[in-house]
Amino acid sequence: MSDEKKEPDDPSVEELQKQFMDILGKTQSMFMSDASHATGSPVGDPHPPQAAQEPDPLLEQIRAFTLKPREVRDYLDRFVVKQEEAKKVLAVSVCDHYNHVRRCLEEPELRQQDYAKPNIILLGPTGVGKTYLMRCIARLIGVPFTKADATKFSETGYVGSDVEDIVRDLVKAADGNTELAQYGIVYIDEIDKIAGQGNGQGRDVSGRGVQINLLKLMEETEVNLHSQTDLIGQMQAVMEMQRSGGKAQKRTINTRHMLFIVSGAFDKLSDIVQSRIDHSRIGFKQGQVATAKDEAEVDYLPQVETTDFIKFGFEPEFIGRLPVRVVCEQLKADDLEQILVNSEGSVLRQYREDFLGYEIGLHTTPEAIKEIARRAEKEKTGARGLMTVLERALRDFKYELPSTPIRSLELTADLLADPDATLRDLLSGEEGAIREQRKADIHAFAERFAKEHGLHLTFTEDAMEALLERCVDSGKTMRALCEEIFRNFEYGLNLVSRNRGTNEFDITAEVIEAPDQTLSQWVVESHRQ
Repeated sequence: MSDEKKEPDDPSVEELQKQFMDILGKTQSMFMSDASHATGSPVGDPHPPQAAQEPDPLLEQIRAFTLKPREVRDYLDRFVVKQEEAKKVLAVSVCDHYNHVRRCLEEPELRQQDYAKPNIILLGPTGVGKTYLMRCIARLIGVPFTKADATKFSETGYVGSDVEDIVRDLVKAADGNTELAQYGIVYIDEIDKIAGQGNGQGRDVSGRGVQINLLKLMEETEVNLHSQTDLIGQMQAVMEMQRSGGKAQKRTINTRHMLFIVSGAFDKLSDIVQSRIDHSRIGFKQGQVATAKDEAEVDYLPQVETTDFIKFGFEPEFIGRLPVRVVCEQLKADDLEQILVNSEGSVLRQYREDFLGYEIGLHTTPEAIKEIARRAEKEKTGARGLMTVLERALRDFKYELPSTPIRSLELTADLLADPDATLRDLLSGEEGAIREQRKADIHAFAERFAKEHGLHLTFTEDAMEALLERCVDSGKTMRALCEEIFRNFEYGLNLVSRNRGTNEFDITAEVIEAPDQTLSQWVVESHRQ
């Protein structure tokens, strides 16, 4: 027999798993013990004392939902101009949905009944207010709202976990309140980008997969609050379980009562609708069709049908879960003018507040309002074109005026036509006031310098004139210019002050023209003295 010691066999996978579970059990027991000391309840008590749960005030707002469709429409009128049909349809769908939710909260047994949600699809060009409509509705009702872009789902290639991230984002919007989040609104933009391509080569696989997974969400499914790839979320779930004494927290949320709204521009959908309508007229009213094409471009989107969506590239099951179809109208110049004047969310109001931040009042003429709307219409980006026009016209005024004594700006048609010339004229007309402010800035710099370093600078008239001239040439503020010229004077003047026994210094034009050379000369002369 050999005297060599026999090495023990390596533990099997089952043994390793058992050892790991034993360690995990001991760890959980330790945390449960800590929790029992904190709460005063014994470990293993099947009925630990619980604090009385107070009703969630946010849920109470849904329980008290009594809005009528006309009231919702009136609220939307405050923020969104035009889109009358869209407001009416959205108001009815939202009121129907949240009346059902209210009844389910009052009578929980109603939750088991079949319910066809009025999920909505919004069609229309960019900038007409699709997203804004839904944000306003969510704010009115008091439910969480989340917006996602459908393009990221097809671009990343994920067809499951990323789609469910929309629901997780809704929980985040509700500050982790899953009870409230299950009654929220999910808005998905650019939905037309995940439609299959009608190119004869079959539907795009990624887009089709996204549609199928969105279909599951829109019907009813349980979504995990923590993604399988979200390690931080998994760790937080374990920590929550440990803090709760080993009691597992709810880790899923049901989408049964979430309202889904999708939207897109659907640029090519009009051609499909037109082709269907014209084909049905062949042999009957060919002359009328030609006349309609010659007179004006016909808006075919309001006549869209389910077959048109399917031909566009949507799965029949997917488009069938979006029974409410709303077409938003293109905004004309008159509509954009009304947005500027009447909308509570007007970008013109935002610009006025921006200028007020610099204590500058911004005033507009009626002619300027019309001109802004006309230019914005040419941008073809709806209400977003208003900000494009205003930014282009006012960017230099925002840059220059805060550093001047000018406290009022009138936005006119002439300013829109030539902003640069208007700004030059405005600055030249206030040249005297601007000079006086810059002189005051010189004195303010001297006061700060004396306070910080105990050295008093007295600027002569010729020095001030030299500074004013350099300020204009450099385009810098007077404060920045003075700090640049006198950045080394603290150390040199302290030497001169000790040698001369004075802290008073006259600053002349020669100092402004050659500050470093003058300072060196003063230091040398003070040593000689």
